[in-house]
Amino acid sequence: MAVLKERLHKAGLSIAAFLIYLVMRFLWYSAKKSYHMLTPVDEKQHIIACWHSDLLMIPVYRYLRPNRAASAIISQHKDGEIVAKVLSYLSIKALRGSTRKGARKVLLEAFRAIREGEEVQISPDGPRGPRYHVNDGAVALAQKENLPIMIIGYRADRYWQLKSWDRFVIPKPFAKIDFYIQSLSIEGLEIAEASALLRAKMLEYALP
Repeated sequence: MAVLKERLHKAGLSIAAFLIYLVMRFLWYSAKKSYHMLTPVDEKQHIIACWHSDLLMIPVYRYLRPNRAASAIISQHKDGEIVAKVLSYLSIKALRGSTRKGARKVLLEAFRAIREGEEVQISPDGPRGPRYHVNDGAVALAQKENLPIMIIGYRADRYWQLKSWDRFVIPKPFAKIDFYIQSLSIEGLEIAEASALLRAKMLEYALP
C-alpha cells in the first residue's frame, strides 16, 4: 500500500509539473516580449538572480543562454519537487536545499556545479521570504567564485498577482512583457554591502 501511495504521489507530481510547464510555455510564446540589456552581459559565467515572484518567466534564461549548463537552488519542501521537475524541461538541474534546510549540502553542490562550468540560479528571497529580502546565498557564491551576478527581472502590462508571501506574478495571456537584464560585479565588497547593492538593483524593476 505504501509503495502504491508513493507511486501515485510521484505520478501526481509529474502530471502537475508538466501542466505547469505547458502553461509556462503558452504564456511565454503568447507574450509580446522586449529585452532591455541594462549593462553588457557577455558569455562569462554568472550567478543568476531573480525574485521568487518572477520564477514563472525563467524561460527567459534559456533565451539568453540557450546552450549553457545550468542548475538552480530549489527548496526541499514538497513544492520544490514540482519546481524541480518543471525546470528539468528547461534543462536546468535542481540543487535541493535552502538557507533554512540543507544549506551546507546545497552550497557545496552549487560550488561543485560552478567549478564544472555551470551557472547557478538562485532566488535571494526564497523559499519562504520575507519578500524582497536578500539572503546571503547568491552573494556568497559570487564572491567565493569571483563571478558577477546576472539579475533578471520583468514587468508585464497585464498580470495576476497571488496573495502568497511573495505576491507571485502570473502574466496574462498575450501580455506585453519587458525583461530587464543586467550584470553586477560585487568584487571587493563586504557581504552586507554587496547584499544591499544586489537588493537595490533587483528592486529597480520589481513590482510594489
